Amino acid sequence: MIDDTTVRALGKLSEALETTERARGHLFEMHQLTGTADFQLDEAVSLFMQAGHTEIAERIQRDLIGRDVVPGHWTFQLIEEYDDGYYAEFRAVELAAREKLADGRRHLHEARLKKLRQS
Repeated sequence: MIDDTTVRALGKLSEALETTERARGHLFEMHQLTGTADFQLDEAVSLFMQAGHTEIAERIQRDLIGRDVVPGHWTFQLIEEYDDGYYAEFRAVELAAREKLADGRRHLHEARLKKLRQS
């Protein structure tokens, strides 16, 4: 039997991992929205050119289309670095704690809640 404080600690660690999962989802959202905006700029450039606003069209082409979102990185690279660094380590720490303290079982706190609430 695992003591209540350990179950709560594992639950809080799991909750924190779930929060990073949500953050990761927002990175993918940012990645997809940024990519969509980049392709939408192509149409804006075309329309500015048709309207005779070549200076604006050229600035968009030069300064925005294909631009790194942070120096040296497109959004997919931010996701890859997050996944391979912080996210991978977070998952490894959470798994190691579960394996050491709970035989790898997940959601002990929730399982206890389910049992209590369904009885």
